[in-house]
Amino acid sequence: MRTHTGEKPYSCNVCGKSFTSKGNLAVHMRTHTDENSYICNVCGKSFIQRGKLTEHMRTHTDEKPYSCNVCGKSFIKRGKLTEHMRTHTDEKPYSCNVCGKSFIKRGKLNEHMRTHTGEKPYSCNVCGKSFSSKGDLAVHMRTHTDEKPYCCNVCGKSFRKKGHLTEHTRTHTGEKPYSCNVCSKSFIQKGTLTDHMRFHTGEKPYSCNDCGKSFIRKGILSDHICTHTGEKPYSCNVCGKSFIKRGRLSEHMRRHTGEP
Repeated sequence: MRTHTGEKPYSCNVCGKSFTSKGNLAVHMRTHTDENSYICNVCGKSFIQRGKLTEHMRTHTDEKPYSCNVCGKSFIKRGKLTEHMRTHTDEKPYSCNVCGKSFIKRGKLNEHMRTHTGEKPYSCNVCGKSFSSKGDLAVHMRTHTDEKPYCCNVCGKSFRKKGHLTEHTRTHTGEKPYSCNVCSKSFIQKGTLTDHMRFHTGEKPYSCNDCGKSFIRKGILSDHICTHTGEKPYSCNVCGKSFIKRGRLSEHMRRHTGEP
């Protein structure tokens, strides 16, 4: 009944957190004592709860007992199935109280809230750069290790992010799932559609703080800033000539390759 009344009569005498049952309090107390009673006999990892150990063991056995009755996808945890089902129902129960944006997962809401607070709790131990999510840090670390774990099974090209592989695969399939509702032009990437929409709206959100000139895309602004700084970041690996724009380098390379 306490789940309905909200009553939580069992309080932690260390941090003050309250619970509906004595058992939940007992489990919580282990977070303070560092008592991990349940140990995996495969890798030695320890857990506070027996249920967490059971879930963990499935990472070794590859057992996925929770299956989606819509698409058949299976999961190790019941909670992951619950989250997945929302991709079919479009339910987004976690809403930002600042901007109203909604999310399928509580964790995604927590990450989003950091865009408002500016908090970046995950730091790179190589260069010190900080990130708002653990996933963003993991992707960033691949810039140091040069790890590209997502490989195209058509051409073999590899990528740091799964999303980049998904977008790349569309260059083989010809799929363009993002369509403009003004002129019906379609695009492989959502970001490219966003940029395109600005041609219709006239929006130019990226402004040069030297001369005030505004641009549709961040990349165009970056190229423009080089006209102020004199920087030419794109260099030919044949003759060493440098260029402000990547496109100019591509044109130049054709002189070496003889491509039209």
